[in-house]
Amino acid sequence: MQKAKNVEEYIAMQRASVASNPDCGTSHYNLAVGLIGQRKFDEAERELHAAIDCSPNIAEAYVQLGGICLQHGDLDGCLEYNKQATKARAGFFEGYGNIGFVHLQRGEAEEAIAALKKAISFNCKFIQAHSTLASAYLMSGLIDESIKANLKVIELDPNFAVAYNNLAIAYLEKGEYDKAVENCDKAIKLGYEVAPEILKEIDTHR
Repeated sequence: MQKAKNVEEYIAMQRASVASNPDCGTSHYNLAVGLIGQRKFDEAERELHAAIDCSPNIAEAYVQLGGICLQHGDLDGCLEYNKQATKARAGFFEGYGNIGFVHLQRGEAEEAIAALKKAISFNCKFIQAHSTLASAYLMSGLIDESIKANLKVIELDPNFAVAYNNLAIAYLEKGEYDKAVENCDKAIKLGYEVAPEILKEIDTHR
């Protein structure tokens, strides 16, 4: 198949694909992804619903609809669509990861942990789920669990800056200041913007 040179050409190709085969859920989905890239969310939403009408098992379409909800600040909508994604396809780890993320945003750490553990059980290398789980543990005061989850993130990707930042916070909580300083420095080196109050506390222990 011919490769698109840019987003406009990609969208034009997908529109042609939809026109020639309007019952193909994948074509509607691919067009929606292109439209999301151009931030044409209303039209993308219509195409995603068309994709689901044609192919009810297209779990990725629900995830994209959840992403559009997130763009509009609608956490409830995002949660609902990701729940539908996990129903559309059993073991759909991305849906569970997003459910965990939304619960964490709402301050529901316990629900977040349950969903994220499920995401990881379906894909043990799902780095974003490990990272969000580490934050959920931290929010729950489960410091050792948070450290363990962050170390798993670094094992999967040694340049994942957020994990070093979260480790710095966790080690501060534990009073292990040398480790806190070390991880804070690594986070900064990787370009992460550490919160001023954390930096201030770190500097008192250098």
